Amino acid sequence: MRLIGMLDSPFVRRVAVSMNLMGLPFTHESISVFGGYDAFAAINPLVKAPTLVTDDGTVLVDSGVILDYLEVLVPERRLTAFAPEDRVAAFRLIGLGIAACEKAVQLVYERQLRPPSNQLASWEERVIGQLRQSLDAIEAALPKDGTGWTFGPNALQPDVSCAIAWRFVIGKHPGLFEASDTPALAALSARAEASPEFAASPYDES
Repeated sequence: MRLIGMLDSPFVRRVAVSMNLMGLPFTHESISVFGGYDAFAAINPLVKAPTLVTDDGTVLVDSGVILDYLEVLVPERRLTAFAPEDRVAAFRLIGLGIAACEKAVQLVYERQLRPPSNQLASWEERVIGQLRQSLDAIEAALPKDGTGWTFGPNALQPDVSCAIAWRFVIGKHPGLFEASDTPALAALSARAEASPEFAASPYDES
C-alpha cells in the first residue's frame, strides 16, 4: 500500500502512525499538495491528503475512511477495540483530537495562505477559541496519572489522534499554547512520540 502526503499534516500522520501500530506495511510518499501539486494529481486528481492507494490500486481519501478500511484488514489489531462501556468516551476523545487538528489547520491557512489584507482578526480569534476548547476538553477527559494509555495497556486511536493533535499544534503554532496549559495531553504526546511506532513516522516540517 502507498500512503501519499506529508507528515506535517496531522491527518497523514494519523494514518501513518496507525498503520505502524497495526503492523501494516506501506510505502510513504511525501508529496506536498502545494509544491507537488502535479505529482499528487497524477496519483489522485482530487489532490487531497492523506491519499491511500490500496494493493489493488484503489484510491481512498479522508483519514477516517482510510482507517476504517485498514482495520478490516487486521481486525485482531484494530485501534478501536474498546470495551463496550468505554466506546462513547473513546470516540468522544477521537472526535476532539480530530477537531483540534482541523482548527489548527484552519489557523495555518488563515495565517500563511490568506493575504494579510484579507485576514480577519475576529475569525482568527474564533478559530483559536475553538482550538482551545478542543484541547481543554481533551485535557479534562485524560487520566491524570501521567502513565499508560487511555483505554488499556496499548495505544489505541484516542491516543493516536490526541497525541498527534498536540504535536501538530505546538509544531505549527509555537507559543500559542504551553505544556502547562494541558499537562496530561502534553504528557500523553511525549509518551507517544517516544514509542517506536510514532518515531517511525515523525512530525516533519521539511
